[in-house]
Amino acid sequence: MPKGYLNIVLHAHLPYVRHPETEDYIEERWLFEAISETYLPLLMYYQKLVDEGVKFKITMNISSPLITMLKDPLLQHRYTVYLLERIRLAGKEIRRTKDNRELNDLAKMYFWNFKEFYILYKRKYHRDLIEAFKYFQDIGVLEIIACPATHGFLPLLNVNPYAVNAQIAVGVETYKKAFGRPPKGMWLSECAYVPEVEQYLIKYGIKYVFLETHGIVNANPKPLYGTLAPIISPKGVVAFGRDNESSKQVWSSICGYPGDPNYREFYKDIGYESDWDYIKRYVSRSGHRVDTGIKYYKITGKTNDKQLYNKDKAMEVAELQADHFINSRIEQINSVCEEMRIPPIITCPYDAELYGHWWYEGPYWLYVLFKKIYYNQDTFELITPSEYLEKYPNIQEACPSISTWGAHGFNEVWLNPANDYIYRHLHHAAERMHYLADTYQKPYPLQERALKQCARELLLAQSSDWPFIITANTMVDYAHKRVKDHIGRFNALANMIDKNEINEDYLADVEYKDLIFSDINYRLYD
Repeated sequence: MPKGYLNIVLHAHLPYVRHPETEDYIEERWLFEAISETYLPLLMYYQKLVDEGVKFKITMNISSPLITMLKDPLLQHRYTVYLLERIRLAGKEIRRTKDNRELNDLAKMYFWNFKEFYILYKRKYHRDLIEAFKYFQDIGVLEIIACPATHGFLPLLNVNPYAVNAQIAVGVETYKKAFGRPPKGMWLSECAYVPEVEQYLIKYGIKYVFLETHGIVNANPKPLYGTLAPIISPKGVVAFGRDNESSKQVWSSICGYPGDPNYREFYKDIGYESDWDYIKRYVSRSGHRVDTGIKYYKITGKTNDKQLYNKDKAMEVAELQADHFINSRIEQINSVCEEMRIPPIITCPYDAELYGHWWYEGPYWLYVLFKKIYYNQDTFELITPSEYLEKYPNIQEACPSISTWGAHGFNEVWLNPANDYIYRHLHHAAERMHYLADTYQKPYPLQERALKQCARELLLAQSSDWPFIITANTMVDYAHKRVKDHIGRFNALANMIDKNEINEDYLADVEYKDLIFSDINYRLYD
């Protein structure tokens, strides 16, 4: 019997960035980059572990917008085009670098990577990565959990309880439709917790959630084992807490694994460094330089004089870091297991896109980590939250603390002077959606379409990504535009409904642009 358990959780989420109105929307590349650099590599290594007979367990959240986009035929087609362009660009790079062996080897690496992704995506997975992830859940190595509908920040939406109800209900229904079973757990957007959300979690069958460290250690009464065991609230929702030590080893910008100087440098991409005439076909038609995914340099250090990337050396470092991570967990478990009545569980939640997108070697690190855990030690085992609760159902009752992850651990990232204007519009729209649902209980067909689209626009406006982007000062104009567009479409449709003057052409155009939650029940707001 193991002395303890390790629960690795990957949070896979992107905002809804489908833009059928143009073929060159930069933000759609967020999805394409995540598929190439994170989702396909994860699937490849999951399959490799299965084929090699390695017993492993991992937990993932796949958010509703991401589920919808990965299932969308338009985006599936656009991604195949994107991959073909990357293959052509890598082939062009092979010819350009023919006189430099090191660069040429790297260009060939990218060429074969993109080609392998194309074959996997189109021929093996038939463009449907949700079915690919579902396979691993069905064979028992992956536990997929749900997320609120559009990653809405629930503590700040809680002004209107109908808004929280709809976020959780639609998230659960999207999950059930995609994976053919009800979810057992839910990733609360931004790990943001207030006690008021529990009634809706219970209503829709959610058994457990994940919280930031202080959401557990500041619980009342104080948990006996800190984050090394889950707690259960008086209402019956189980909460697992993020382990600080293991998180720091991966996340820390100062001492975290991804910052090793031998790893690939994310910020030096040929999309920004090549001559414009050479690269323009492969970036943005609007004239914006963007990442191509072809990056030739390693982190090296805090210098502009970067050295060329050496994949073999990077893989060697990843293997050493996997050993370090395992030895740290063994030491951590051995130091507490004698004092605990149940085996400790170390919960390690990370953004999925860290693995591969930001940390190029991350998927390989996970693969090596799981192999070494299986073959090289017997102190702990990998486990999912559901399995742990089945084995050890008697856990301490305590009220979790209000908390989020992100800077300073509370609401500051999502509510500050830069983005606070958003919420008055969200709250007003939520109140009006409640009025519409209550008033139009037997709509005629066109009216029902408009009511459903109102609900979709409200949910899309509520995404926590928009205030986050504004605070992070990255794609600020885009985030402002998305809030304005969705609230504007909501108000326009609501006015048409109230005046009984629905413009079907306008409605059809909005439905075409925001094609999400096809079976949405607008009466959730009643």
